Amino acid sequence: MTVSDRPVALITGAARGIGKGCALALAKTGYNVLLNDLDGAEDVALLEKAAEEVRAFGVEAHIFPADVGDLDKHCSLVAAAIDTWGRLDVLMNNAGVSVKSRGDLLDVEVDSYDRNLAVNTRAVFFLTQRAAKYMVTQGQIGDQHRAIINVTSCNVVAFALNRGEYCVSKAASSMTTKLFSLRLAEEGIGVYEIQPGIIETEMTRPSKAKYDKLISEGLVPMKRWGQPDDIARYVVSMAEGQMPYSVGQAVLIDGGLTMPAF
Repeated sequence: MTVSDRPVALITGAARGIGKGCALALAKTGYNVLLNDLDGAEDVALLEKAAEEVRAFGVEAHIFPADVGDLDKHCSLVAAAIDTWGRLDVLMNNAGVSVKSRGDLLDVEVDSYDRNLAVNTRAVFFLTQRAAKYMVTQGQIGDQHRAIINVTSCNVVAFALNRGEYCVSKAASSMTTKLFSLRLAEEGIGVYEIQPGIIETEMTRPSKAKYDKLISEGLVPMKRWGQPDDIARYVVSMAEGQMPYSVGQAVLIDGGLTMPAF
């Protein structure tokens, strides 16, 4: 098997938003990228477009359309990176879903709860496990850092009663990060967590008018939406091992949204 001279990153939820922004940032840094998202026609088209933009930085990019909530796809997903480039240096668990509908905690439906846990929690745990096993066997290649980066939410620390199942799923994913960070520390694999605040993406588009008003009124001390690039800057530093003595670090990127104030 030929091993790529370039480091390799696998990013889930990479067709748009935070995932795409991080794929571009890592490509600019010199990574080959495997982009994953759902396998619907629109998602595949967006994946192809994102891959083209990644290649514009002079690196290689491939796509792997699949629902990460389907655990049976995980083996093939990780294998796609390894079979193509002979290595895997970074896994970014970014794929996520929101609630079926916002409402009273007393009215949360089982299917919405299960879908949030399947994608936001279970998929993160088992894809991390799958990738970590390979990274341990692979070992460090040269001086390239190995990293697993989980995107959770500021709702790990700030509660939203109208989307309780989402909060539960992201809090569990946060614990997943801590557990794997401790297990993999001795292997030299960094496991980190990004907790985004209000980021302007497809997921937040339905609430844009609401948050435009709230942000202008001071909900976010920095008085602006977060952008995918705000996340990408931290992801690159984590991927590149610029936090060498940090284990399980969670970075809250929310413009001050959750800072206690009175």
